[in-house]
Amino acid sequence: MKANFLPVVLATAILSTGCQSTSTNTAPEKMSEDNQTLRVATFNVSMEATNYDMTNHTTPSDNALTVALKSGDFSQINNIAEIIQRTRPDIILLNEFDYIADPQQGIHLFQRDYLEVSQNGFDPIKYPYVYLAPVNTGVETPFAGDKNARLTHYGFGKYPGQYAMVLLSRYPIQQDQVRTFQHFLWKDMPNNLMPTQADGSSWYSKEEVSAMRLSSKSHWDIPVQVCNQQINVLASHPTPPVFDGPEDRNGKRNHDELRLWKDYISSTGNAYIYDDMGQRGGFAAQSFVILGDLNASSVDGDAYPGAIDQLLKHPRVNHYPAPTSEGGRLNKPDNKHAASHTAHWGMRADYVLPSANLTVSDSGVFWPAKSQAGAELVADRASSSDHRLVWVDITLPDTHCDN
Repeated sequence: MKANFLPVVLATAILSTGCQSTSTNTAPEKMSEDNQTLRVATFNVSMEATNYDMTNHTTPSDNALTVALKSGDFSQINNIAEIIQRTRPDIILLNEFDYIADPQQGIHLFQRDYLEVSQNGFDPIKYPYVYLAPVNTGVETPFAGDKNARLTHYGFGKYPGQYAMVLLSRYPIQQDQVRTFQHFLWKDMPNNLMPTQADGSSWYSKEEVSAMRLSSKSHWDIPVQVCNQQINVLASHPTPPVFDGPEDRNGKRNHDELRLWKDYISSTGNAYIYDDMGQRGGFAAQSFVILGDLNASSVDGDAYPGAIDQLLKHPRVNHYPAPTSEGGRLNKPDNKHAASHTAHWGMRADYVLPSANLTVSDSGVFWPAKSQAGAELVADRASSSDHRLVWVDITLPDTHCDN
């Protein structure tokens, strides 16, 4: 099945490359422009239609985000924007921002009416470059009408594009070099973990195996030109490794969604990979950042064994200490890993993983303690999201920018 929409890369007026900063307790000021510090972030913003009560609005479910953005009635959206204004990333991936093909009805509304408007006194922030593309959630398979089918949708969702993602950048996106892997078939990964029955036979039917896509949303390789350097953003949002049965179909899919990136950045073992344009092979560039709500932890939760370690222990990934927050530590005081948690239920789920050749100078999770400024933004699920923004500062000493 082909996508109904092409990926969209949008650009408006280019901003100065000078760093903007607003000091907070959880995201200190970036270093001066002379040090060329790049702040990269990921944030599961929970901006999908079912998050909004449409009782007082007349709208189809898949248009609810547009209505919510236009209404100005939902403080959750303002709080999301304030968190971004406080932390001021140069590049940020928003997970769970519904895919709306017309950006004027989706991401541009969020930019114009929220990010580019001061929230609670914080400076507006502009992102001249946007990347969005279709995802697998809510997209029906050819078996959707079969009551016996186990594969009715390529990814969980009540409508096409639910739980999608979008990338915002202050630096140009190299549109002609973007690679997407929305249609890559799970069966085409050698030694995959596709679920089986107790007798070893396939859990999915033969026909379903032939159609099953690996990515529950999509995998994107987005080159960003940061002055005279290129950094590729590898963005995804693997399925949660839960909500299944003893076959562990979601746990195994999560593992293999992460494995795709592991193989992609490796020097060998990636010849099997093909993108949505038919180009084969892995990652050829030097510098990258793996971004997203990866739904896996090596110490908490229900991930398939070794799932996230495929990236955390990869020789091409920077092994810097996990970002932390005081709010996370106090949220689960009996858990020794709590300071590095990025979700309220108690797990490190969201990651910013630069390549080993990039220097990490600072990092953090926006999760203020109750006594700190901004705590009201993460007071509960309704305030913003059940996830927290994670940011990393990367120092680029050999980067030269033309202002």
